[in-house]
Amino acid sequence: MIGRAIWYAVLGAIAVVTVGLQLDRQSETTPALADKVPVPLRNHAQKQLALRAIETGGSDEALAEAKRLVERRPVPAEHLSLLALAEAKAGQQQQALMTIQMAAKRGWREPLAQEAVLRLALANGDKAEAARRYAALFLRDKTPNRLLAELAPEVLGEPGGPGRRTMIDLISGTERWHALVLRRGRMVMPPDAFREIVIASLARGTTFDCALLAQAIKGLRQKDDGEAAALAQAVAKACP
Repeated sequence: MIGRAIWYAVLGAIAVVTVGLQLDRQSETTPALADKVPVPLRNHAQKQLALRAIETGGSDEALAEAKRLVERRPVPAEHLSLLALAEAKAGQQQQALMTIQMAAKRGWREPLAQEAVLRLALANGDKAEAARRYAALFLRDKTPNRLLAELAPEVLGEPGGPGRRTMIDLISGTERWHALVLRRGRMVMPPDAFREIVIASLARGTTFDCALLAQAIKGLRQKDDGEAAALAQAVAKACP
């Protein structure tokens, strides 16, 4: 009887661990499940908890969850980037800079690293560097528009400022993302920033597709009719 009880207990423990591991893996695509994963089994789930704390929690909570993530899975660059974001949120700018440098050695193109450097640049008043990181996120298809719209006022909010000038330099220097600027820019940038960036880029010799310009103006009109009218007037010569 004792042996059978032990056997059933072992089977029960295996079942609990198996379910916990399955929940942990599923939390990668269903973040709401992260809290249901037993604490000792949280790997993917811990990443989701850290992300949630950084986005919506207090600085102490964000830092604690991010440190816990790195303690459990120290290798991925993404996890170090999350720790850097949490440190920046907690006001630990120097430590965040050191952490993001470590993350950069493992995976500089990792999007969270770009976001972390962007936020550090903003914290240090370097709008030009923030704009370069914003552009890197902007070019990435998987970057949520919500994040770009959230960051844009801080990076591009100053009329004629270094953030906007940097974006104009980048757009004018390559044809790689002219169409993307028109399609996505009007959705995520402040209307006046979008208008200024497009007009200044045109003045630099940038050639935009007229049909896409017309669509951009139409879309911008839904957000700010005045800025749309100003843009339409400015591009009339380029696209009669």
